[in-house]
Amino acid sequence: MAKGPVVTRRNTFFARWVGWVSLGESLGFLAPVLAQSVPVAPGPAAAVPLLVLAGLVEGAVLGWFQVRVLRTTLPGVSVLRWVLLTAAAAVVAWTVALLTFSNEGWQGWPAPAQAATGAVAAVVILVSIGLAQWFELRHHVPRAWRWVAGSAAAWTAGLGVFMAVATPLWQPGQDVWLVAAIGAGAAVLMAVAMAAVTGLVMVRLLPKT
Repeated sequence: MAKGPVVTRRNTFFARWVGWVSLGESLGFLAPVLAQSVPVAPGPAAAVPLLVLAGLVEGAVLGWFQVRVLRTTLPGVSVLRWVLLTAAAAVVAWTVALLTFSNEGWQGWPAPAQAATGAVAAVVILVSIGLAQWFELRHHVPRAWRWVAGSAAAWTAGLGVFMAVATPLWQPGQDVWLVAAIGAGAAVLMAVAMAAVTGLVMVRLLPKT
């Protein structure tokens, strides 16, 4: 097959992937944003199950938007398995994040223990979705392990963008609507960054014919 049509098809896939996956993650992340805006008694620890559930919703929505694009080139990919694997991985990522970086007890640990567990937690969070999706993707493309590394790089970029935007804008005492609006806006930028990197990786994994 001529190189031109292959390049055109890959560019079309990339554009479609970035557009739909950005939308999917932006919509999915509204669940955690809204969950964090809900007053929960008796304390912050009680919000953990709610946020984990919101993470499940986020993962399921993201997975569905991803696989609807992926199946245009790889029709054999299972929608159900992809969505379930992505949702389960999001639950793992949110649980680990909440038990470490958002946990006041962990923040009081000695610096060496905090650094060691934080590093492990970060690795788990970044690779969780790509690793889970690899279990399905490996049946459809060669060297699918590259997706794990590529997905981790994408989430590193996305979360970096989110923190760079949201952290300086979030201030103590802000109204709930403003906190949610900042989170939603930062989430859109995070989603675009993540979608662009994963799109570049996926394009290189897809068959060339």
